[in-house]
Amino acid sequence: MSQSSFGRGLTRRQSLSAIGLGSAALVVGAAHAQDVAAPAEPYSTVTDPRRSFGPDAEPNVYFWDPDVIAVDDAFNGLAQPNAPIKRLWTGALWAEGPAWNSVGKFLVWSDIPSNHQLRWLEDDGHVSVFRAPSNNSNGNSFDRQGRQLTCEHLTRRVVRYELDGSVTILADRFEGQRFNSPNDVVEHEDGSIWFTDPPYGGQLYEGAPDAAGGPSNPDGLIDNTLGQPPEIGEAVREMGHGVYRIGTDGTVTRMIEEAQVQNPNGLCLSPDGSRLYVASTGKGPGDTGEGGQGEVFAFDIAADGTASNGTVFTDCMVDGVKCGPDGLRCDVYGNLWASSNAGRAVGYSGVTCWSPEGALLGRIRLPEVCGNVCFGGPKRNILFMAASQSLYAVPTATQGAGPA
Repeated sequence: MSQSSFGRGLTRRQSLSAIGLGSAALVVGAAHAQDVAAPAEPYSTVTDPRRSFGPDAEPNVYFWDPDVIAVDDAFNGLAQPNAPIKRLWTGALWAEGPAWNSVGKFLVWSDIPSNHQLRWLEDDGHVSVFRAPSNNSNGNSFDRQGRQLTCEHLTRRVVRYELDGSVTILADRFEGQRFNSPNDVVEHEDGSIWFTDPPYGGQLYEGAPDAAGGPSNPDGLIDNTLGQPPEIGEAVREMGHGVYRIGTDGTVTRMIEEAQVQNPNGLCLSPDGSRLYVASTGKGPGDTGEGGQGEVFAFDIAADGTASNGTVFTDCMVDGVKCGPDGLRCDVYGNLWASSNAGRAVGYSGVTCWSPEGALLGRIRLPEVCGNVCFGGPKRNILFMAASQSLYAVPTATQGAGPA
């Protein structure tokens, strides 16, 4: 019997009828595919009995991990059949911004409320505090020179950690106004740096509210100076949402306006840099507009860096469930991997994978809401998933595009 399908004996029509509903148990005959019994009805939420993902968990007894779910046959060539999802670590308050350092062979990610960054070492799985305080950092990535790029909620800026250990402020204002709370960041192959600026850091848990009278603290009832450096206390939200580009000369340009994408969150570039994907998530602190609708937008990027032709790439609906996107990454084939926040729809949080045309290919089911993803590992084929309190990983049969 062929192992090329997650359905393990299902026809394409049968597989599509089970989209998003989990893995089916099969009774395998001794010799031939025609001896395989009809699959049991798959579960719609979580594996039964509930599995543990931790280091002391029982071994995964399935050839295909039951929480790696193919929706389209094309996903079978992207997922690795004999590779289990593993929880590498747990203990965060809200894990975000994973990025892979190829030279050091480690993963760095943010625990925003705890105000530090963490590091997972590939050689022995050791986890330690990498940077504290982190200024409530959110998104991280590494540029093509191996320098870490970081978005900081608290200081409302984007920074670069240089190879000599110094820190460069890449952007903290646009046309004289402070940013809201830069969220995610990525380098284009032309050397420019793109980042999103929603207002999510304007709250106690993930940064600091506005000073009295600001949109996220209009009545001044919250003392935003408590526990913060003195210079933080007078900051207020000064402008709307946006997506920005930092040119190689340091010029900061707003490329996408709030009217085009509300609450821009995660972002990534296609492998050739010709397309920019932006996740649009829900209302943030101080927002008065409608707010993002949990969609992913796609924009064409011209040679001069201009973003145009913005369209909804996917509404992130799966089986009638909104799998709200956050962090985004492309693989080398141009498929988009998006973290999924399905709220209380247990079994739909994790990761969704979409073709370059916007068709759902498959998804990865996690027991926690997933905030962000990246590809890493020595071969850049491991999908790391920063999910609520934990860090997960699963090997794939593809590679991430560009530096993590």
